[in-house]
Amino acid sequence: MSTCQFIIPFTGNADSILAKAKAAVESQHGSFSGDINSGNFQVSVFANLIKGHYNVVAQNLHLTITEKPFLIPCSTIESLLRSKIS
Repeated sequence: MSTCQFIIPFTGNADSILAKAKAAVESQHGSFSGDINSGNFQVSVFANLIKGHYNVVAQNLHLTITEKPFLIPCSTIESLLRSKIS
């Protein structure tokens, strides 16, 4: 199981982008915990678990996916997350 890492730049404050990320995860019955600096999330997509963590550095959201289904490429996860929180 490989990890995925990507960075999503944002404008405004970290609270706003994290609120969007939390809403996206929780809308899929996942869990999202942390603060404006770092945290963890997990969500089940089509009965497959996706887990990861985030760090906020300046105006960038650094995401690391630590667990994902083998058949779902990192690019698909990144595209989905960008569409939900950008």
